[in-house]
Amino acid sequence: MKQILNRLFNHQYLDRQEAKDILSRMAAGEYNDSQIAAFISVYLMRSISIEEFMGFADALVDLRTNVDALSAYDPIDIVGTGGDNKNTFNISTLSCFTVAAAGYKVAKHGNYGATSVSGASTVMEQHGVKFTTDIGKLENSLEKTNIAFLHAPLFNNALKVVAPVRKALGVRTFFNMLGPVVNPIRPKKQVLGVFNLKMARMYFYMYQQTDVDYSIVHGLDGYDEISLTGDFKVITKQEESIYTPEELGFRRCEENDLDGGRTAEEAAAIFDNVINNTATEAQKNAVIANSAIAIYTIDPLLSVEECISKATESIDSGRLKETFKKFLELNS
Repeated sequence: MKQILNRLFNHQYLDRQEAKDILSRMAAGEYNDSQIAAFISVYLMRSISIEEFMGFADALVDLRTNVDALSAYDPIDIVGTGGDNKNTFNISTLSCFTVAAAGYKVAKHGNYGATSVSGASTVMEQHGVKFTTDIGKLENSLEKTNIAFLHAPLFNNALKVVAPVRKALGVRTFFNMLGPVVNPIRPKKQVLGVFNLKMARMYFYMYQQTDVDYSIVHGLDGYDEISLTGDFKVITKQEESIYTPEELGFRRCEENDLDGGRTAEEAAAIFDNVINNTATEAQKNAVIANSAIAIYTIDPLLSVEECISKATESIDSGRLKETFKKFLELNS
């Protein structure tokens, strides 16, 4: 590691195989926390290269727990890279349940928050969800509620090894970038939120080399999701579009309207308000907008407006509440 760090400190880059080998050795426990922290810190001072990114992703894919049996359900995942320092409530996770309640299969790959109060796993744990790698239980959840939750560290030892270091650093790291692309199911449909346009280009380059149907979303005011605080960009295989909240029928909101609270308990309370359809207009609309893009990714023959209608009906009809209740019964 000393040799690698010296190279990186001298502004050199790793090739794809070197990046893969280092992350594999990290997962094997060959490096201590100080070495891991030093390595991660390099990428806080300079951008990750495409070769490095692909190498790290290769390692995580090789190290994953095999859950290929769930691929037959052709689920979608909705996930943000995190690291936008906005501390929003759990918009992506709520969107996953909204899309599931609308009748589509979802495999949510989540983790504890590294730079926010409440990550997806945090809010699931607050509701008593027991994380599992049991394929039968995950399959049962997908069949009966249209959604399965995969707690990332259980499915990849590398993520488990670096979790304490990431939490201690408390800042955005390249693992924020990797998390969304290493869902162990390897879903062929994905909505990915990124916090800047440079990262959007990197993911666009990577997705172009795959058979994934994707939508990359970016709030132009720095969000890794559709916040409705400003205009946002959506990049798909077919096109790039910039939308304003107003042209899709939404009222523009303020940053503090989407705040996720100061504690995990506060974040869980906001989550419940959306589930129960008692949330604020801004909170509800943010979930609807992100859910609509996911539905559009699954079924691009629909108009965005039709997708918004489906997401809205999922909440207003009470199906979201029923779906989440059933999910807790099966997963707690």
